[in-house]
Parts: sequence; structure tokens; C-alpha cells
Amino acid sequence: MSFSRLLEIIHGTTPIADWAKANKTAFEDLFGERYKKGAEKAIKLRAPEMAPPGVPFAAYISFNNPDSGAYGGLSFVIFPIQDGPCLIGLVVGTQGLADDAAVLGRPGHARKTRTICAWLNDAYGKGSMVAWAKHDPTRIDVDIPREITNHWGAYESIFERYGKVIYAAFCPTDDPRATEAALTAFLDLLFEERGFQPVAGHKKSAESVQASWFKYLLPPIEQKQVEDLLQRRRFVIIQGPPGTGKTRIARQILSEAYKDRGRTIQFHPNTTYETFIGGLAPVDSHEALGLRFKPVPGQLMEAAAQAQRDPSRNYLLHIDEVNRADLSKILGEAIYLLEPTDPDRRISLPYDFGEPFHRDLQLPQNLHILGTMNSSDRSIAIVDVAVRRRFAFLTLMPQFSVVEELACQTMKDQFRELVSIFVEHAPDDAFALMPGHSYFLEDNEAHAKENLQVNLVPLLEEYLAQGYVGGFAEPIRAYLQRIAAL
Repeated sequence: MSFSRLLEIIHGTTPIADWAKANKTAFEDLFGERYKKGAEKAIKLRAPEMAPPGVPFAAYISFNNPDSGAYGGLSFVIFPIQDGPCLIGLVVGTQGLADDAAVLGRPGHARKTRTICAWLNDAYGKGSMVAWAKHDPTRIDVDIPREITNHWGAYESIFERYGKVIYAAFCPTDDPRATEAALTAFLDLLFEERGFQPVAGHKKSAESVQASWFKYLLPPIEQKQVEDLLQRRRFVIIQGPPGTGKTRIARQILSEAYKDRGRTIQFHPNTTYETFIGGLAPVDSHEALGLRFKPVPGQLMEAAAQAQRDPSRNYLLHIDEVNRADLSKILGEAIYLLEPTDPDRRISLPYDFGEPFHRDLQLPQNLHILGTMNSSDRSIAIVDVAVRRRFAFLTLMPQFSVVEELACQTMKDQFRELVSIFVEHAPDDAFALMPGHSYFLEDNEAHAKENLQVNLVPLLEEYLAQGYVGGFAEPIRAYLQRIAAL
């Protein structure tokens, strides 16, 4: 096993006197075992013999660094302590970013380290924090937050010395499987950034670990998860890029979970308080002018009335494109009613709307609201904090499993390539623009190119025209050229 000696060092009690020798052996075990021999030309070990009160370490650093003295750039580091396991993590050398400025500054590197740590915490933390990642690895002027250093007090001396340059860390527990998972994820990422993948014999285990943490980058949402949240919170919004199936899952929930007890409406820029809550509207009249105005219930009031007629069954109001209108303005004082834990709230209405509410509106407990929201549309209203506090938000991202099951090979290849571009190059605000899997569901090879050209290409061209992907426009343009060349 390629990490057996490393696990012994991390969880054992390697004397400081043997520190350099033990790490040299463990480092050499990696080459020809997990990584090919040629990787030794890109990465070397720095494990100085250091007596207390210094801070011992073993670092896997760029081969461009000198053999002694301070080093710079991306590295994997092991920090030993007395009477406890070693802290491991990814570190920027104290000489700064050096030749790795492009790697460390690329959104994908930071995104992957954050995702790996999220996976480690969820899979191995058992309710405690075992991993942490800095949002931006290049910020070597920013120290590890005090909340983290207090939580991992045994490593205080390490944080005092290297707290500004550590940007991802794992604190081992008594479970060696967790340490092995962290080693696999961190070291595979380090070697990948140097252009090396695990050898064939370790490819399956590497892919398994990567698939485990990648799910936290593009987390799946199951229909049952949305249904359960609606039962608990009543008011839910599914947000995500175009083509991820937000409307489809909402309509399925309405049909299957609510047995079509409900309705679907769509917001647009002309949606108003009067059309959603209620207001005066012209009606036919036999008077001289032919028209008169009377209070007419809006869509929310109608849904509340229908739900109130049969309180034993739940009723769903699905609002498609919920952010295509100014939701705060449309709700007005009715925002007060959107409190899932307090169904007894009421508001006074400006007019008498007749049965069942007259001038006193209340949302019955069995009325649930499910909104769907396209996170790529920057030309429309942003849901403000007051509204966000009242809804539970779920993010639906593109899913590999759907494309793998339903698409032809060309579509699978193009989907993987586009996801890779967004993962590696998209800043956080543009990551939510990643086109969804529905753009890639053609199962006929003969129609794949045409499908991409008439559906996906116009969306990406619009992203370019609007400047939404300005930070990584060239990879997107190159991708468009590859589609044209299919």
C-alpha cells in the first residue's frame, strides 16, 4: 500500500531524531508505486532535522525550489506534535506563491480544496470539524480563523508559525481510514497540479475518492428531499443553472406528492401585487360606462382559499421563474405571512375580497409554496435577504449520472469537458451559470452536433456577449470551436 509508511508517520510516534529518515523512506515509496517514477523530477521532499523548540515539518515541494532555506509555491506538508497525530495539509511556502501563482490563483484549485474538506468533514467528522480550507489560497496575509485554531488547540504552535500560509488542513482522528482518504485527496490533487496521475494500479481507488468528494461540488437533489423539506418548512425555492430540471422536478412533485392539488403560475416582469395578492380590477357592468372596479383575489389568495376548503390535504402553489419579478414588491405586507413556524399570522387587506377572507388574509397550514429560480439570469430581480430568510433554498446543479444514463458518447464527452472548464476556471459568481445536463441528453449520435449547436451554443454565446464568463472567455471560445468541428 502506497501510503502505509505515511500513515505510520502521521499516526505513530516517529522520534524527531528519525524524522528526516522516516519521511525520506515514505516519500520514496510513492514513486513507482502510486505515481510514476518521472514525477520525482517535479516534486521533492524537504524534511529537515529540527530539534525543539522549532516546528518540525515534512514538505513535498516544487523541484524548482532550492535544497535548503525557505521555499515558495504549492506544497503538501506534514506537521508532527508531541502526543498526538500529525496535522497534514496544503501550504504556500513562506517565500510566497513563486512559480505556482497561476495554480494557486485558479478558481478550480481553491474550489477543489474547499470541496475536499467539506467531504472529509461530512464523511469522517462525526459531527466535529476535521478539515478546513481557506477561501482563497493566495491570501497569505490572512491567518487561520481563531475559531479553527481554538478547535484544534493541540496544533497551536504550528498555527502561530505557519497559520498564514496553511490553506487546507486535516486534523486526524483515531480512524486511519479518514487519514488515508485525506492523503489520497490532497496528494492526488498536488500531483495532478504537477501533471501526474496515479498509475494504472491505483487509478480505480483514485477515481473512487475523487467521485466521493466531487459529489459535494455538484451535489444531487432528490425529489424526496424537496418533498420532505416542503413538509417541514412549507416555503421552498429550488435555484440553479438553466437545464438542470428545476421546473420538471417541481411539476413532478405537484403531480405525484400532491396528486395535482395545486397550480403552477409563472412570474414575469409585469407581475404585480394586484395579480399575486389581490386588488381592484375592471369587471363588466350594465352601467353607462360599461365598466366598474371591484376587489379581485390574486393567485396567492386563490391558492389559500382552495387549500382552506380541505385542510386535511396539502396544497402546492408552484411559482416558476420566481425571480423574474420583484418578489418583495409583489408580496408587500404579505411577506409577514411567510413564516413556516407561525401559521396563525394574519394581515389586514385594503379591500373586502369576500369569502373566505374578506379583509383578513391568513395562509393555511396546508398551503405550501415551491419556487423555481434560474441562477443564470442576471437581468432580473435578486431575491432579497428578507425573502430568503422565509424560504428554504436548495441548489440543483448539473448531474453526471443523468448524462451517463441517457446520453450518447458525444454528449457525455462534451458534458464532461464543459463541466471541467467551469470547475477549473469559473469564479464563484459564474460557477452558478454552468449549463445543466438537459442540454446534453440526446441519445442519437447523428443528432448530437445539431442538438449542441441549436441549444447549447446560443446560451454560451449569450454568456460571452453579456460578459458573464469574461474571466474565462478563451476556454469557452475554444470549446465552441470544438463543437463546430465535430
